[in-house]
This record gives sequence, C-alpha cells and structure tokens, in this order.
Amino acid sequence: MSATFVYDGDCAFCTRCVEFIRRRVPTAAVIVPWHSADLPALGLTREQCLTAVQYVEPGRPALAGPEAIAALLRASRSPWRPLGAALDLPAVGLFSWPVYRWIARHRHRLPGGTAACAVPRAPGL
Repeated sequence: MSATFVYDGDCAFCTRCVEFIRRRVPTAAVIVPWHSADLPALGLTREQCLTAVQYVEPGRPALAGPEAIAALLRASRSPWRPLGAALDLPAVGLFSWPVYRWIARHRHRLPGGTAACAVPRAPGL
C-alpha cells in the first residue's frame, strides 16, 4: 500500500496546489480530498484534516502541514526531492509551521482562492 496525501478538496487554493503537484511532482502517493477519504482507515480525524494537509504512510504516524508536504516531496521521483529534504532542516522547521499557518489563514485571498476557502480561525493560532 502506498502513502496517501490528504487535502481540503473544498478549497480552490488547495485544489490548485494539488493540480500543480499532480502535473509536476511525480509521486506514488495517492492524493485525495479528505471529504472522500476513508479517514478512520487512514487513522485521521476530520479535525486533523480541517487543520492541515496530511501525509500517511502505512505503519507510521501521520504527518501534517509542512511536514506532510516535505514527506510528499521527499518521496517524489523528481527534482523536488531536495526541497523536501530542505524543509526538514531544523532552521527551516522554525519557520515552516508559522508560514504554513499564515497561508492556511489567508488561503481565501491567495491566487485561486475563493471565499469558500476561508477556514474559521482556531483560538490561539
């Protein structure tokens, strides 16, 4: 069984990002919107998927947000692999979650985003 990358299929910005991945980042991972994924089989909850993209490899804990993106890139068969490795560097890790959260909060304003992409902000974020 291959890895699964789970994203928000209701978000136009997320969908455009996934279209880019499908065109330019060859991967064996199954890429699926969380709304049509078997979340219990993947060991995920709806809340996790509302918070961030998820990357699930059989027998391993799920990775979320920038860690999920890094894993997807590292597992690709493309020139994007080094970027996945770079995202795992400690110095990059200090900034990856804050940047990811900023993008998630503003995705409805980013290219391809629509009002439907807006996610209610969780307390403390």
